[in-house]
Amino acid sequence: MKNTYYGRNRCVRMRILLCLLLPVMILLTGCVNRSANTPLSVTDYKLNTIVSIQVYDAVDSAILTDAMALCDRYELVFSRTRPDSELYRLNAAAAKEPLTNYALSEDLSSLLHDGLSYARLSDGAFDITLEPLTSLWDFQSDSPTVPSDARIRQALPLVGYRNVMLTGNTVTLSQKGIGFDTGAAAKGYIADRIRDYLLDNGVRHAIINLGGNVLCIGSRPDKTPFQIGVRKPFSKTEEISLLLAVTDKSVVTTGIYERYFEQDGTLYHHIINPLTGYPYDNKVASVTVITDSSTDADILSTTCYALGVADGLALIQSILQNSFTNGDIE
Repeated sequence: MKNTYYGRNRCVRMRILLCLLLPVMILLTGCVNRSANTPLSVTDYKLNTIVSIQVYDAVDSAILTDAMALCDRYELVFSRTRPDSELYRLNAAAAKEPLTNYALSEDLSSLLHDGLSYARLSDGAFDITLEPLTSLWDFQSDSPTVPSDARIRQALPLVGYRNVMLTGNTVTLSQKGIGFDTGAAAKGYIADRIRDYLLDNGVRHAIINLGGNVLCIGSRPDKTPFQIGVRKPFSKTEEISLLLAVTDKSVVTTGIYERYFEQDGTLYHHIINPLTGYPYDNKVASVTVITDSSTDADILSTTCYALGVADGLALIQSILQNSFTNGDIE
């Protein structure tokens, strides 16, 4: 069996841009000296990715320290693999027995609500109860392999958003073994909370970059848009496919070229189809979405990838139409 791993752990008022066959954003900042147009910045490894925050109108670097600390706080809510996280405890409890009115924090409840909403919108193409399957596919391993078909078939009946009832900050699960995976939503949610913190502290010009989930607060101080580069899929030189001018929006890409491996000549990526238990095979390399909300951008990019080109565009058109009807778009 030939197995080659290519994964990399490396350094709605709604306006949506759907870019098919495009990759994760690379922030283009240039090299400049500290001035009115030069941000205070911090970079660290958080949330299993490279996180950077750049603030143009803050004078105290402590604001960056506090903003970064939010990543640690929310990892203790949303991590699927850390035994001390709230999500891990929820999944562990659900593995033992069906749950009734299990209490959730406001943050976890809010994110699960968003995930279930998109599951309903996509008729299950996106499903936040994917953990029984994603736990079988270890793309973080140095030598990942395809799970046995028997294990996948055993996990499939446990996946299904219709088995979940969320009421306020409590969740009820219809059977034991159901598990949640917030990997397609948590970084967007965390970026939104970092934005809220910065805004509350007077910041009006900043960029938050959580491993390619980019959120721009306002514009540059000179009122010009931020320039966000979208990398060419599978490019080893980080070649740019598209350059976006972004003001006060979040830009998120879902793609198959960051976490994947090849086994016996077949490419297996991390975006798993909840109906089959195997990666989606829809001939799309990636989807890029721009919205006001990073949470929406994060979930919607994965949802549109799962749906494919035609159905993904149809979903976006439906959301846009509803937004116009409800007066959410000027």
